[in-house]
Amino acid sequence: MTEKLILVTGATGYVGGRLVPRLLEAGYRVRCLVRDPARLEGRPWLKQVEVVTCDMSKPTRAAELMRGVSAAYYLIHGQQGGWDNAEYDLQIARNFAAAAEQAGVERIIYLGELVDPTARLSPYLRSRHETGSQLRYSHVPVTEFRAGMIVGSGSALFEMIRYISERQPIFVCPAWYFSEAQPIAIRDVLSYLIAALDSPESVGRVIEIGGPTRLTYADMLLGYAKERGLKRRLIRTPFYAPRLSAYWAHMVTPIHWRVVLPLIEGLRANLIVRDEAAKRLFPQIQPIDFQTAVHLALGRIQRDDVETSWSNALVTVMGNVRPYTLSVEDGMYIETRQMLVDLPPETVFRSYTGIGGERGWLFMDWSWALRGWLDKLVGGVGLRRGRRHPDEIRAGESLDFWRVEQVEQNRLMRLRAEMKLPGKAWLQFESTPQEGKTLLTVTAYFAPHGFFGFAYWYTMWPFHKFIFDGLTRGIASRARVLSHSYA
Repeated sequence: MTEKLILVTGATGYVGGRLVPRLLEAGYRVRCLVRDPARLEGRPWLKQVEVVTCDMSKPTRAAELMRGVSAAYYLIHGQQGGWDNAEYDLQIARNFAAAAEQAGVERIIYLGELVDPTARLSPYLRSRHETGSQLRYSHVPVTEFRAGMIVGSGSALFEMIRYISERQPIFVCPAWYFSEAQPIAIRDVLSYLIAALDSPESVGRVIEIGGPTRLTYADMLLGYAKERGLKRRLIRTPFYAPRLSAYWAHMVTPIHWRVVLPLIEGLRANLIVRDEAAKRLFPQIQPIDFQTAVHLALGRIQRDDVETSWSNALVTVMGNVRPYTLSVEDGMYIETRQMLVDLPPETVFRSYTGIGGERGWLFMDWSWALRGWLDKLVGGVGLRRGRRHPDEIRAGESLDFWRVEQVEQNRLMRLRAEMKLPGKAWLQFESTPQEGKTLLTVTAYFAPHGFFGFAYWYTMWPFHKFIFDGLTRGIASRARVLSHSYA
């Protein structure tokens, strides 16, 4: 076990949130510096790290919070664009560097982006390029990695490629689709970041990192489509149109246009590795190619391993309950409903494990019967399979048109849909103790396949609002009845 204490900023973000567990696995002690500790709730590694709170735009206690730190990862940046926001990002970098110097931090490791400095850069890319310089104004040595587009489940690039490829059978391609880039897998980015801690030769260096192959954005779209077995066609146009492209991506993907726009603006020029220093400094790291990265990113859904993609914190540190949330993660639509029930978890568990079969679905049973009849009509299993026992439930059993995938006593039941669907679906029920009560959580997951999968989701979503809301209330009501029956 190393005694080195590592500071990680941006632990609530995409890279930082994956870096922390890797550092813990490597034996480092980790301190996370965040603005809002509540955003770390639900992380499995939370109890293994030290969490300190600081807003680097007002760094009054920053140096104090960095005391004893050997190396600090700087993973803070905004994605809003504009000169005002760019200057704000640079000021935060200056504040961080000054605090690190005052605290005696030995080195800073910064993850920036590959850019072509000779090209006309947007304010966002210019600030990303200049952040390393701002960090170097202090006397703390800086290792700056400049990475190509990051490929991994949940990354902005991967999600944009995923949704556009899934939804559009024909790509109308602006000119930026054909600029070259070197996308790099998130696992390789993390390997470089951690390897730098044991590489004295990397101190004070700017190191460009990317995948082994040069690809255009059009190549990436077709590569994803190939992995998914989708047939797609390209129509090339001479127009650049970055803002129009960002607005279109905003409409057909879950990513806001302000996040998409910097990715598109970055492709005004070729984003390729021009200095091969990474190969000399880190010969043990052999980056995987884009197609392999896509295959690995899709692997969790392809293996039906839904649980590994859950990362949203459902309850804040104050115990606030969000009655309804809709999010998109790893290409899955996730609908979550919560209700605080003044009963023990085992009673709530008995309530939701007793649904289906002759007892029904506790709300609008006719709609479940209609869905089962429609499933039968197209050759599916329908709703008539019922359940083996009215109260007992086991993993592997059928439950109407669901399959019981997992049961954890008094805590969880997960069902996998076996009806005919243009995608894959799960329905999960949880009963979590919370201050003498039970938080009932009902979560619906849907991983769409192709255009018809998305069309199906948007067609069914308004009905889900009523049906799953009613189901959640019905489970709570039945739990109250059960509590009186067993009193």
